[in-house]
Amino acid sequence: MIGFLRGEVAARAPGTCVLDVGGVGYSLSCSTTTLAALPRAGSATRLWTHLHVREDELALYGFAEEDERAVFVALLGVSGIGPKVALSLCSALPPESFRRALAHDDVAALASVPGIGRKTAQRVLLDLKEKLAGAPAAAPFGPETEALARSALENLGYSAAEVRSALESLDGEAGDSVEDVVRSALKVLA
Repeated sequence: MIGFLRGEVAARAPGTCVLDVGGVGYSLSCSTTTLAALPRAGSATRLWTHLHVREDELALYGFAEEDERAVFVALLGVSGIGPKVALSLCSALPPESFRRALAHDDVAALASVPGIGRKTAQRVLLDLKEKLAGAPAAAPFGPETEALARSALENLGYSAAEVRSALESLDGEAGDSVEDVVRSALKVLA
């Protein structure tokens, strides 16, 4: 099918962008991660693509990284996950965070994504853990500490994306206790 498109960013809107490739405007549904990585309108870029074919629709999805596309395609293979939910998951968890959640059986991280309930999160873990978990980057603190810190920060009013970004930016100096991790993350978020 279509592996990637190279062209100029013609327009962008929440959840989509239009890429001008040789005078043809391709509308691509994109994750928030990809939209944030796009250059300004009129600038050249390349997006990895996935063409989703249904009986009544052809939909083109664009990704800034080939790894994000691989996660998206793998998610489509999970029963009960369609392109909209897969894109939502890609928006909430970049590939490295997604693989870390799989490796640590972090149902809470997956279930925090809109459209993914606890049962669906468990199904994703069951279906994709062996395929995608691989060797994720080691978190500077354990998965239980991360889950408790995530919950505490979200209860303070920070969005799941803000919390994920703050926790990923911490290094080994954050400490091992939940309190230390939350304190360090609050410094990042301030």
